[in-house]
Amino acid sequence: MFIKRYFIGTATGMGCCGCFGFSLAKRSKKMAGPTVPYGNRLSHELLLDEDIEDEDDDCSYNGDITDTYDDGDVTDTGNGDDSELPVTVKRSEDIILYRTQNGLICREFPVKETRTVIRSEDEDGIKTVNEYIREYKIGSGSYGKVVLYRSRVDGKHYAIKAFHKSHLLKLRVAPSETAMGDVLREVSIMKMLEHPNIVNLVEVIDDPTMDYFYMVLEYVEGKWVCEGSGPPGGLGDDIAQKYLRDVVSGLMYLHAHNIVHGDIKPDNLLVTGTGTVKIGDFSVSQVFQDDNDELRRSPGTPVFTAPECCLGLTYHGKAADTWALGVTLYCMVLGNYPFLGDTLQDTYDRIVNDEIALPPDMNPLLKSLIEGLLCKDPRQRLSLENVADHPWVVGKQGPIPQYICCCKRNKVGERSEML
Repeated sequence: MFIKRYFIGTATGMGCCGCFGFSLAKRSKKMAGPTVPYGNRLSHELLLDEDIEDEDDDCSYNGDITDTYDDGDVTDTGNGDDSELPVTVKRSEDIILYRTQNGLICREFPVKETRTVIRSEDEDGIKTVNEYIREYKIGSGSYGKVVLYRSRVDGKHYAIKAFHKSHLLKLRVAPSETAMGDVLREVSIMKMLEHPNIVNLVEVIDDPTMDYFYMVLEYVEGKWVCEGSGPPGGLGDDIAQKYLRDVVSGLMYLHAHNIVHGDIKPDNLLVTGTGTVKIGDFSVSQVFQDDNDELRRSPGTPVFTAPECCLGLTYHGKAADTWALGVTLYCMVLGNYPFLGDTLQDTYDRIVNDEIALPPDMNPLLKSLIEGLLCKDPRQRLSLENVADHPWVVGKQGPIPQYICCCKRNKVGERSEML
């Protein structure tokens, strides 16, 4: 499924609601909800934020297009409170810098960094970048394109994000930030991570003398989690349960490392040939310190946005990720969206005010899980730990296997040496 994203004029509101170009208005008898200063009916494409192929195979910068390995979700162009955003971004960058300088990176082997770019094309039109042979484009994004390459060294396929640094530096995503900041933050975050349910960053190719910049990612050959699963049916409870367990495992790993993904949705979940789900697209992710996951910048995708974000409030990133997980589970099981209106205003109004509607014959355990994930009050919403222990998630497979990451393995080794 491919749907393109549109912006709606200039942001008129403050906080995260300003990211989507509408102001806040109070309503009687209901919680205050956002309103859109436009009377026309908007396309659902804006709300779902899915992808289309562009026609330019060499430089896909013609609008706001996303893909599985999304090059940057600039749905947040309004960026809310101008005075708050630079502080939030700087905080993430400072934390990343501190972790990097102090070796607090959860990887057994560091990401390969290459400072030379050798581009060539033979007489048959076959293009190469260093050791990688180009095969075909697999996606386009707001910041660049994603192309399938094959390595001459190991024969494996890789998904390579290609950027023009000059374009990133000119594309402003905040009053004090360009798209380059988003891309560099995405790279820095992915350099710190290694988990079986997270897309792996293999190499960064950045020649200081050239305008080209590349992220070499593992290629996940499977389909989108919900590809072909639109109404009237979903994936089925068994597959949805398996996929959810993988996403929960990856998301718990991120949160344990003080990282908020910021855009959990089916389109950012990839499935390998063996059925393992991997979380991709860290273009709007943020890093926080200790337990302070309070954020103002709320990028994400409208239909997956938590109620507290719709209200333009400061919100907690982990709880917002968990809400998006609930919307994703709803999509996987039922094949549609729990809160989708005809316009942005209508969609956000439904997210804030409407009760979740579930089929009367739904498995009671699954129903309780979805209701817990889609609890309007973030303080009462299920935590990921609650989700991992939930009877529907545990099912016949038992508890989600505990992943002992590189950080924990190193700490265990240090303690053993001391003993």
